[in-house]
Amino acid sequence: MHLHKKMILALTLSSLSAMTFATSLPLSPQIIAHRGGTADAPENTVPAIKLALENKADAVWITVQLSRDGIPVLYRPSDLSSLTQEKGAVSHYTAKELAQMDAGWAFGTATDHPYRDKHIGIPQLDTVLKTFPTTTFYIDIKTPDADPQQMAAALSKVLQETHSLQRTRIYSTDSRYLSVLPATLPKFESRDMTRTALANITMAHQCQIKADKQPRWYALEMKREVEVVEKYTLGEARSKATLEWDKEAMDCFRSQGEAHIILIGINDEADYKQAKSLGADGVLVNSPALFKTLLR
Repeated sequence: MHLHKKMILALTLSSLSAMTFATSLPLSPQIIAHRGGTADAPENTVPAIKLALENKADAVWITVQLSRDGIPVLYRPSDLSSLTQEKGAVSHYTAKELAQMDAGWAFGTATDHPYRDKHIGIPQLDTVLKTFPTTTFYIDIKTPDADPQQMAAALSKVLQETHSLQRTRIYSTDSRYLSVLPATLPKFESRDMTRTALANITMAHQCQIKADKQPRWYALEMKREVEVVEKYTLGEARSKATLEWDKEAMDCFRSQGEAHIILIGINDEADYKQAKSLGADGVLVNSPALFKTLLR
């Protein structure tokens, strides 16, 4: 997740609508290892996931792309040079070739690379699901160039063959990938929908959530810096704002049925306490090791 990027929002502000608020007691949110625990070990690798679980993570968030031969593999950046000794797009290599790369190459400091040359490759999704058969995984589609239909078919094949439909859920910042997923695959609501709904609550105190009473899953940063665009007859005005989850937002999202809310970017004790007080179902953390210590 790129928390430093700013989004442009066009909001339609209208009068406050009547809302029926749900109430719930704060529970301890699920600790979710972001990219397998990107601060503790090379992200999206088997050693990172193993370490995250040893550090008591409740679930693991992983990022997938498609290899040249159409196999889902775990990798996040758009170029291999960001994390490995190779360069180019993931889609330029086969899954077998990606497995031979050094996914621990870049982890560490300028003078210390504890995971380099440890035979840690870029793993296939099915390998990870088989290696950790009881772990809950949130699968983030981050591919820069895969065809949405091809990605949907590949994910469906892997999740069905590994019997993982009951312990996985799919996310993407690009709604194209979510919109073509078959109904059999569990997924999050689109990021666009979630962000827009939160903006209308935060800025217009207007609750507009789907009212079909179906269980829904949402994931977004607990605090998100945005730029608001107001349209006028003779032009537009822009102003900076911060979208932030609060009780009003939580109540709104849960007023129309069962809602599971995961808050992204929770990396210190203060943010965790705030997320817990709001009743978040899960928090995305970079360092399960840190939270093992904080929550002891």
